[in-house]
Amino acid sequence: MPARRVLDSDEHADLLRLVRQIATEELLPQVASAEADEEFPREVFRMLGKTGLLGLPYPEQYGGSALPYEIYLQVLEELGSVWASVGVGVSVHALSCFGLVTRGTEEQRQEWLPEMLAGDLLGAYCLSEAHAGSDPAAMRTTAKRDGDHYVLDGAKAWTTHGGQADFYKVMARTSDDGARGISCFLVPGDVDGLTSDPPERKMGLTGSHTTTMRFDGVRIPADRLLGHEGDGLKIALAGLDSGRLGIAAVATGLAQGALDHALAYAKERTTFGKRILEHQGLGFILADMEAAVQTARATMLHAARLRDAGLPFGREASIAKLVATDNAMKVTTDAVQVLGGAGYTRDFPVERHMREAKVMQIFEGTNQIQRLVISRSLDTGAGGAGEITHV
Repeated sequence: MPARRVLDSDEHADLLRLVRQIATEELLPQVASAEADEEFPREVFRMLGKTGLLGLPYPEQYGGSALPYEIYLQVLEELGSVWASVGVGVSVHALSCFGLVTRGTEEQRQEWLPEMLAGDLLGAYCLSEAHAGSDPAAMRTTAKRDGDHYVLDGAKAWTTHGGQADFYKVMARTSDDGARGISCFLVPGDVDGLTSDPPERKMGLTGSHTTTMRFDGVRIPADRLLGHEGDGLKIALAGLDSGRLGIAAVATGLAQGALDHALAYAKERTTFGKRILEHQGLGFILADMEAAVQTARATMLHAARLRDAGLPFGREASIAKLVATDNAMKVTTDAVQVLGGAGYTRDFPVERHMREAKVMQIFEGTNQIQRLVISRSLDTGAGGAGEITHV
């Protein structure tokens, strides 16, 4: 029983129908084998780019669709319900473009954005380091000015699309001035001195390659700096609020997909003379799963509507990421339970869904970090608490 949606126009409804069709006809036949073989689906991203799905929230003048985030996130949810690695990849690509859209010069945007949004260039995002995950201000990767170039040295951990991307949005230290000494660069994927370690051997999302990227005297033109020196952490943190909504959407889709499989199984499997759905113990589990998915979707869409209205949405983005990913972990675990022994085998996708859900509680800021963000915002009153706004 796929998600029911109420959309504000026939155009948006047609888009969601198209995405659901692509997910069913193009992604579903590939997902099991690609994840089992740990095969990166580069051609899938090219196809999504040609369809226009990689630039949905960005301006039309650069090849995007200027789509409201409320609609864009539902696109991610539909993709995530079938293939989480692809849903995460689309979200990461959008995050990789964010700094260029918001802080790039018009010349930079005209030069690079059209190919990015068309999917000709796939992006990656380099913020975390092995010793600086939840504390990005502790990063050590450096970018030193050398005439009309910068030279980058260091290593970036946990890079989605690492070794596969055509460009990397990289945060690097240009001075020793703590959080104010970090700058943002767009680094070509084929530049000399940039290499990737072998992909991490992960529990889930195995079709999405995650690597450490190494910068050994990587020399890039100075015009690949986004904004000014010292703006990097601001650019990174501004993008993370939107990135958290992307992960909330994929997690919601993942939970929906697990619920759909569990419900289909419960309608067909019989014990003691009736379908297992009719046994109250299983029926109540499925009811709780449905409630969890709808709760996640509601928190996600509320945050998206605040963003679309130009209102503060950082607290709500953290709430959406926290609720959606915690609920995805619970729903996918329950899906395995509904299928019983069959759910623990790779003959059914729910065991993969359960493995994929775990990392969503970790990346784009761990859920402990989300709780910290939320609690601090409650203390400061940031985010428009208690306001009633007409838009």
